[in-house]
Amino acid sequence: MSGTLNNATIRTGRSFDLGKMNLRQLWIAYLTYPTILLYFALVIASVAAATWFFAGWGPTLVSVLAVILVYPLAWYLLHRYVLHGRVLYKMKWTASLWKRIHFDHHQDPHLLDVLFGAPVTTLPTIAVITIPIGYLIGGWGAAATAFGTGVAITCIYEFFHCIQHLNYKPRSAWIQRMKARHVLHHFHDEDGNFGITSFVVDRVFGSYYLDAKARPRSPTVFNLGYDVKEAQRFPWVMDLTGSPPRDRPDGARPEAKLMRDTSQHAA
Repeated sequence: MSGTLNNATIRTGRSFDLGKMNLRQLWIAYLTYPTILLYFALVIASVAAATWFFAGWGPTLVSVLAVILVYPLAWYLLHRYVLHGRVLYKMKWTASLWKRIHFDHHQDPHLLDVLFGAPVTTLPTIAVITIPIGYLIGGWGAAATAFGTGVAITCIYEFFHCIQHLNYKPRSAWIQRMKARHVLHHFHDEDGNFGITSFVVDRVFGSYYLDAKARPRSPTVFNLGYDVKEAQRFPWVMDLTGSPPRDRPDGARPEAKLMRDTSQHAA
């Protein structure tokens, strides 16, 4: 497989297909992707703002630590109760939002352009969560630090999220376990393993599961409950997609193979 992106075999439509890419190709795609470049620019701008309105080393470090601690919980709550909620697709004015932010990703988990969050939704969310934390700790300088930390963590999350869908077996046992848990979320039961780089919050809220033997396979793992019957009642997502929701994405692996793979990764 070529180490560059000039290869038609790694594309599905207009998007890169992570299931057909290697690690080198991912690095190139990641480091040149417009959304990631925007995030990098915002991190630099946040550092500049934090320096200009410097709050002192104490508030600055506390702001960084606070965001690091809050981010996994915030992600978990948003992922479980908003992205996997069954409210947004039932309203015409939010159907396109839900389709873009998560439904498309579960319909075909390997497509890069729907794996990355859209800045129009991610950045306001990051700002709403992080800026008040920083401001309460140390004013605008700490607020800039907190926002920059949130964006930096998002970059890390996005990269590891790509790894979890990449046609690549990580060398690190820790990343292998992380990938195995996330694969279960997409191919076995979506109502669990909501974390990306850590599943501590899943353990706290009782949504963590180790392997495919731990619970039965969910019939809604690929459509998040938006099946053909729901699409007939609430057609807006289906209309935008141009076809009925799928119960299984193209190229999805058989469950038996999934169970073997996750068992090996968990070992």
